Amino acid sequence: MNPKFEAGINIAIKIPKSKYERTVAFYRDILKLEVEEKAIENPTVSRTHQVKFGHNIIWLDCVDNYTHSETWLQLTVPNVEEATNYLLSKGIDPCDEFEELPENMHWITDPAGTVFNLQQRNAK
Repeated sequence: MNPKFEAGINIAIKIPKSKYERTVAFYRDILKLEVEEKAIENPTVSRTHQVKFGHNIIWLDCVDNYTHSETWLQLTVPNVEEATNYLLSKGIDPCDEFEELPENMHWITDPAGTVFNLQQRNAK
């Protein structure tokens, strides 16, 4: 069992409500990046803006109960179940209580606490 992990295109920055508007304005008005608010139905994220960041997408997520920002990254694998079993064998447990996820995805963290969304890679 040796799953191939790859970086996904999505980067989420979880931002406290008190800093959200200024952060969106920074990306839109100061950096002049393409920023668009997107509708979201999530119990922990009240608003989100999509920022085109080269080949990546930054999601600016307004999180009402956070006191500091966190950056969450996307990891893709050919088979989520196989990758999850591999991670479990290495002592890395899913942390799916962080935020609601669709089926066949998991949240994991590195030892420093960086959050990763583990999901199925799209066929190329």
